[in-house]
Amino acid sequence: MKSDLQWMQAQVAALRDVTPTVREFELRPEAGFAASYEPGAHLQVQVMTAQGRLQTRSYSLVGEGDGQCWRIAVKRLDDGRGGSLAMWQLAPGDRLQVSAPQNHFPLDLSAPGYLLVAGGIGITPLVLMAQRLGAHAKRSGVPVKMLYGARHAGEFGYLPHLQEALGEGVAAHEGSAPIDFAAAIAELPPGGQLYTCGPVPMLEAVKRAWEAAGRAPADLRFETFGSSGRLATQAFTVRIPRHDLAITVPADCTLLEALDAAGVQTLWDCKRGECGLCAMDVLAVDGEVDHRDVFLSADEKAATTRICACVSRAVGTLTLDSAYRAD
Repeated sequence: MKSDLQWMQAQVAALRDVTPTVREFELRPEAGFAASYEPGAHLQVQVMTAQGRLQTRSYSLVGEGDGQCWRIAVKRLDDGRGGSLAMWQLAPGDRLQVSAPQNHFPLDLSAPGYLLVAGGIGITPLVLMAQRLGAHAKRSGVPVKMLYGARHAGEFGYLPHLQEALGEGVAAHEGSAPIDFAAAIAELPPGGQLYTCGPVPMLEAVKRAWEAAGRAPADLRFETFGSSGRLATQAFTVRIPRHDLAITVPADCTLLEALDAAGVQTLWDCKRGECGLCAMDVLAVDGEVDHRDVFLSADEKAATTRICACVSRAVGTLTLDSAYRAD
């Protein structure tokens, strides 16, 4: 299943480095009008890698729009699949295909309190949330707090914007020391909501603290664009007995993309390891699976009986089943 996207051409209007590894892009759609959007929205962007492979990547929209341009921020990943490096090669005036804004991470303004948790580049969808919630808090008195983690001080992109919106409600955590999510959750009023985006290990820690506090699962909202994984990204082999097929998944290609190129139809939606629609049955593993999703539970990942084809990978050889059944 493929999402019904509306594509258009956009021009790179301006660039600026938010941190040494994060670059912000202002994209001006050539239709002349950048549609409005709500907190949590993102764009799909098509970019050509150095290997000549067209990739579609998702990037959160950053901050309030001006009706003329959309702003996204891209973290440079030298050991990634090539999409971020291709984006970093763009210059003002270059053109690329983008989608209209989509939103799978909407903000609900009816809660009695809010906690925002961001890690690294995961700050991007939360900037506009912080701005909207800061204004909401001034009107309603609803408490809003934010935890923002980064490896070092130079990686706190957008911190001034957050402090302007939330003042002392923003707590910046530098380094690798664990953040006390339990204490922050304990301060959240009953029925309060937590919105989080960042690395998968951080998201898993937030989920564990939320569950331990006995909070309602529906009040924890999160988004991820996949994890870089535990294992180095490399090519691996996939066998699909039902199709009498063996394919190689290159290092710069997802399992989902490789299956599609080989003619194996696979259901998908989010392509970020969140919805689980692309999960496939694992029949055998000769090597190791690198789960990079946030859909499967810890027990499911340990059992290695399913894999989310959109983001997860392997080292060695996987044998998978597909949904195909002969008529």
